[in-house]
Amino acid sequence: MTETAPAAAKDSTSAKPKKEENFFVFLLKLVLIVVVFRSFIFAPFNIPSESMLPRLVKGDYLLAAKWPYGFSRYSLPFSLPLIPKRILAHQPERGDVVIFKAPPTNDVDYIKRVIGLPGDQIQMVDGQLHINGQPVPKVRIADFQIPVSANTSCYRPIYERERNYEVTRPDGVRVCSYPRYRETLPNGKSYDVLDLDRTGQDNTPVYVVPEGSLFLMGDNRDNSLDSRFPAVPGQGIGIVPQANLVGRATIVMFSTDGSAEWVKPWTWFTAARWHRIGGTF
Repeated sequence: MTETAPAAAKDSTSAKPKKEENFFVFLLKLVLIVVVFRSFIFAPFNIPSESMLPRLVKGDYLLAAKWPYGFSRYSLPFSLPLIPKRILAHQPERGDVVIFKAPPTNDVDYIKRVIGLPGDQIQMVDGQLHINGQPVPKVRIADFQIPVSANTSCYRPIYERERNYEVTRPDGVRVCSYPRYRETLPNGKSYDVLDLDRTGQDNTPVYVVPEGSLFLMGDNRDNSLDSRFPAVPGQGIGIVPQANLVGRATIVMFSTDGSAEWVKPWTWFTAARWHRIGGTF
């Protein structure tokens, strides 16, 4: 009895470091799996502005597929320079909604729609998109309405100041009601856009998209700093190199109107825009 007790104690002490080592290995593997998944398969993104109304609204959270356009340093966390150039590269199609690193700093994620491919000539004429000299069909449809909330305040026209986009529905809900149009690109891709005001970007020069680049625009045409504006931090993105692509929008996972409060758990549910969850692109 007295000889076996120390042996038992010795076995228990030697097992403890092994158990801690196994946990460390498990944790390391878990982190590696998450990094690989986010870098090369899917990654979450949130929508911080209204530049992609009506398809995306402020407070949406979506999943982006990372593989459709290939991989580069921008696929990795913190844009680590571990991939010297873009590999398995594929060109987007017109109409794709893409996430990319915004020029000129290339350190902030933006989301816009692909309008022009290499060689295309892009121009806005009186608020209508033209591609290679041909007007893109733009058909007026029912107004887009979204309730006023912490994440949504109604746009105030700069030029047409007499217009008021905030209205009250018969049920008493205050909403922003915006003119909505259906655009159809030459490849048959259709989507909705907003045309809110007469602005300087309604008429532009002809932009020729260079090889290896994309012309990107927001669906909220009068409230989007996109390829119609020079690449200046906070003022525009210019024509975007395809090397800056991060992924393609796939599905809306969650959406909130911004009214939730941490100290009031029930507001986590009342703030959710349940009807937006599951929307695809």
